[in-house]
Order: sequence, then structure tokens, then C-alpha cells
Amino acid sequence: MSETAGHLLDDLDATLAQWLAARDLPAYRGRQIRQWLFARRAAQWEEMTDLPRRLRDELCESLPIWTTEIERRSQSDDGTEKLLVGLDDGGQIECVLIRDRRRRTFCISTQVGCGMGCVFCASGLDGVKRNLRTGEIVEQMLRLGQLLGPQESVTHIVVIGMGEPLANLDRLLPALSEARREDGLAISARRITVSTVGLPAAIDRLAKTQPRYRLAVSLHAPNDELRNRLVPVNEKIGINEVVAAADRYFDASGRRMTYEYVLLADVNDLPEHAEQLGRLLSVREALLNVIPYNPVTGLPYQTPSDTRQRAFQAILERAGVRVRFRRRKGSRIDAACGQLRRSAAAAKPQAAASGG
Repeated sequence: MSETAGHLLDDLDATLAQWLAARDLPAYRGRQIRQWLFARRAAQWEEMTDLPRRLRDELCESLPIWTTEIERRSQSDDGTEKLLVGLDDGGQIECVLIRDRRRRTFCISTQVGCGMGCVFCASGLDGVKRNLRTGEIVEQMLRLGQLLGPQESVTHIVVIGMGEPLANLDRLLPALSEARREDGLAISARRITVSTVGLPAAIDRLAKTQPRYRLAVSLHAPNDELRNRLVPVNEKIGINEVVAAADRYFDASGRRMTYEYVLLADVNDLPEHAEQLGRLLSVREALLNVIPYNPVTGLPYQTPSDTRQRAFQAILERAGVRVRFRRRKGSRIDAACGQLRRSAAAAKPQAAASGG
């Protein structure tokens, strides 16, 4: 997988320190710039008005802040906002701001596309193109921050957008460190959730290097036969190995595990599926997030009926599983991962054909 050229935000402090030192400028200018980017949400060098005009002009000429551009911005009635972000090599990614009462959550991507092959997911329909750089991950957070109003601030970060986060740990972990810094986004590690389909070796690595984050494991099935169909990478791993790695992460972190389960009508929503899931999770310190499917154009899967959802939940609760059904946010703006990118791609041929 190819990668783009260097990015200011790959290592902001080191890049600024080197740039300033080469011009015999004081180091405190770097701290000013950091504050403008993270706390004051500046979009351009011109906005950093406590920097001398000459310095701002030189920064504009030689050190671009952004390597991406916002190609589309969509907003739902519930306050959810989604950005389709164009990369400098022509790729596209998505990131989302979710407003839910007092929560302001950034949902960010880690790859262009996804290689895990989940059959119901729009992100992976075209495979994975490449990993995102650290700077491209940080840039998503800054872009989403610019959508917040003056009285709003980010409260949570979920790494559950496009891509498999644990397949890009080398670039993700420095980006999340920027988010945690007091002079970054000042987000506590316990308010950062990393989602994975379950890569045991990478889960173990995360447990050894940074066990303070919350981990969410996307199960989507209670047994190997069904999970192999829905999450093909499971054929090389197995659900027992995934859950065992999650158990080890729990032992290292002390944080309650989260499991994700996208509910597909007549596929994984039957009573026997709920019963098997109950046996798997009731013996663990875990929360199960059940996500009724958000239909994707071109895929055959549908959302289960309310009656089927309630029955599924009741079986789990009787088994003693902590379960939460997630309300679908932003469904009117293609907020499921990968949908906005695909809808934009589909619109291009139509626009060309119509002369638009």
C-alpha cells in the first residue's frame, strides 16, 4: 500500500521545532501554533493573529496545514455531521461528528477502504487502498473540531470509521496521543474507543503498549460458521481466539469490554443467535452494543423489525448480558461508514453524463 508525502501533523512538535530553528525563531512560537490548531480551531495561518505578519506569510508559503480538502459536508436533523474528505493522492475517507445530548463524539477513519471484507459494510466493498498517515488521522479530528460551535467541545473519540484500526496501529497510536495531550484535544483515554473485528496479535500489542483505551470488538455473529460468512477474516482466526484476546485486554486494562453486533434481518437476529450470544458474553464483564443495520445501496441486507429487535434484546437480558441498542444517527445523510464515499462516486458518472 502506497503512502503520501510528509504531513505537518505527522509529528507537529518536531516539524515546527525544526522549521523555527532553521529560521532562528523562538521555540514558543510552536506552542502558540499548537494552541491555535487544537484549542482555537484555526483553519488557516492567517487566523493566528498573535503571530507576526511576516511569520504567517512564510508559514503560508512553505508549511501547509492541510493535505486534504472537504469534498462534501452533510448534516442530519439530529445534529450528526459527516465529512467526505479528499486526500492528496485522490483517495477519499469519511469522518463524522455525532451530537447526542451533551456528548460530542468524533468518529474517525484509519484506512482508505477496508480489507476485512465484512459483507454488509460499505467501507470494504472496494477493498483497502492504503493506511492513513498519523497526520491524516489528526487532520480528521481538527476538521471535525471546526464544525463545533463556540460552546461545544469534543467529549469522546471513536475509531470506528473506515478501515481496521488495529491494522494501522503504528500511525493511529501517535494520533491518539495528540488527542490525549493537555495542549491537544485534552481527551481522557477512557473516552477513546478503538474498534476492531478482532485481530488477536494486534489486540495483545495494544494491551502491552497502550491498555488505557476502551476496546470494542465487532462480533456480528455468535459462532464461527455464521461469522465466517459475515466477517471472512474470521476463517483464519476463529471467534474463540478473538474473545480470548479480548479477555487478555480486559485483564491488562481493567476496563469493561464492549462488543458490537450489527443486527441483520433474518441473518443473525434469530432467537438461537441471541441465546448463543448470551452464553458467550454473560460470563464476561462486557457491554453488548446492538446496532440495527443501516441499509447500504446494492447490498441485500435489511433492518430487522422492531418486534424482532425487542425479542433479541429480551433473550440477551434474560441471559444476564448488559445490552444497549444503539439508535441510528445520521441515517438520512449516508452516515454508515463508506456510504457517503460510495454515493459520491456513483454521482460522478451521472454528472459527467449530464454535462454537470
